[in-house]
Amino acid sequence: MPKTSRENAVKLEDLPNIGKACAADLRLIGVATPQQLVGKDPMQLYEALCEASNARHDPCVIDTFMSAVRFMEGAPPLPWWAYTPERKALLINNKTKVKK
Repeated sequence: MPKTSRENAVKLEDLPNIGKACAADLRLIGVATPQQLVGKDPMQLYEALCEASNARHDPCVIDTFMSAVRFMEGAPPLPWWAYTPERKALLINNKTKVKK
């Protein structure tokens, strides 16, 4: 099965950009199937992972979560780094909101 087929994705590792480690991270926070990513907020998934693992993870994990969620919601398969500008803009926007 091609790794980019959302219709046939059964396990998290079937998704683009999701390998064993990232799949384990998602399972740690209660996401067991690709279909469970639909409608999720990648930033909230990241925060849940940091809390569950009691560690701050690399922000690129947010990009990877964005790519997986968006793919399952119908976006084309893109490399995780295609979401880096969006993640950076979100983080800047969130910092601005916190300071106000």
